[in-house]
Amino acid sequence: MVDAHQTFVIVGGGLAGAKAAETLRSEGFTGRVILIGDERDHPYERPPLSKGYLTGKEGRDSVFVHERAWYAQAEIELHLGQTVTSIDRDLRCVHLGDGTSVRYDKLLLTTGAEPRRLDIPGTDLAGVHHLRRLAHADRLRRTLAALGRDNGHLVIAGAGWIGLEVAAAARGYGAEVTVVETAPTPLHHVIGPELGQLFTELHQEHGVRFHFGVRLTEITGQDGMVLSARTDDGEEHPAHDVLAAIGAAPRTALAEAAGLDLADRALGGGIAVDTALRTSDPDIYAAGDVAALPVTGWGGTLSVPRVRVEHWANALNGGPAAARAMLGQDVSYDRVPYFFSDQYDLGLEYSGWAPPGSYDQVVVRGDAGKREFIAFWLKDRKVLAGMNVNVWDVTEDIQRLVRSDEPQDPDALADPAVPLGSLGSPGAGGQGRAHHG
Repeated sequence: MVDAHQTFVIVGGGLAGAKAAETLRSEGFTGRVILIGDERDHPYERPPLSKGYLTGKEGRDSVFVHERAWYAQAEIELHLGQTVTSIDRDLRCVHLGDGTSVRYDKLLLTTGAEPRRLDIPGTDLAGVHHLRRLAHADRLRRTLAALGRDNGHLVIAGAGWIGLEVAAAARGYGAEVTVVETAPTPLHHVIGPELGQLFTELHQEHGVRFHFGVRLTEITGQDGMVLSARTDDGEEHPAHDVLAAIGAAPRTALAEAAGLDLADRALGGGIAVDTALRTSDPDIYAAGDVAALPVTGWGGTLSVPRVRVEHWANALNGGPAAARAMLGQDVSYDRVPYFFSDQYDLGLEYSGWAPPGSYDQVVVRGDAGKREFIAFWLKDRKVLAGMNVNVWDVTEDIQRLVRSDEPQDPDALADPAVPLGSLGSPGAGGQGRAHHG
């Protein structure tokens, strides 16, 4: 039975917000919990949008965090299809798009991120897509199936995780795929050039064409439909549809208008939070894609003060951590960044944070040629990140190495005969997914 002694409001209807609401109830909070989302679907997880649901291997219902009936059973007040237009920190209330206001005692912002848009002519054509929301995935799934039936062409701008996963899904349907990327390799800004060629070869083996070192300058069309995509080297690529997969920007407009501290945009931006996920206002918290987190408990050699992590594990774990902090519990959120990807028969998990320029060595354990290996990114012989490719049940060991502040022997890291469990410092838990494959 809910009593109205306190009201906790969550703005953002994704995984972080849903898990925060669940945690408030499981931790015994009996006040009002109000969850406001601007989509009409109840909260869902985003990884299936470019993986199982997009490929057709999973049904639509598989994406949802809870069944719709769960929210009523848990006495969570859902406001779906509703926007929050502003936050009044003095009165501690949020103003909604329908003109109403909701008072809060504690407020959690899980507003996520928005796909970056292509700033070129032709983006208003019907065949231009983004992939961030379930409605986007619904439409793109139908599109890929039609392209496969009709031998149609998809041009993807961006060879990051979303671009590559959609390329794999599109080839699974039989569509022709060209990926345009400004960098010299796929995933260049995440894993660097050393391993990017592996993903080039993987996708080329499945019929994907790459065009590196260029950017799209125009999408041409006729009668509102896409005909081709042009690049700045003068080439014209046939296309029936175009996907913009050039990254995402944190949705910080509400926080910025309310005067909350933001992180440096040059380092990814986001709402600046402390280790308890508190913003610069002690009654307002942030979690998930929008939160810029202090680098603590890992990444001792990194030169950045905070990192914004746009991945499933951060939403899954950050939402509950923020909920506990809102309840007054002692929280220190120091999870090692973690994500996973599936492309054709390749599955991988990545733990840590090591963009180009942050590391001085890459060590490979196993056979990269056979795509069964673990890669480590090192700085001063300390492990910044590790990625296991078609090698499983090693996430805990990799994350322990990332947390360790001790220099490691590169030869031991590279030697499969040396157990990973014998390296690093004991006692750091992992957060890998269960693998079924």
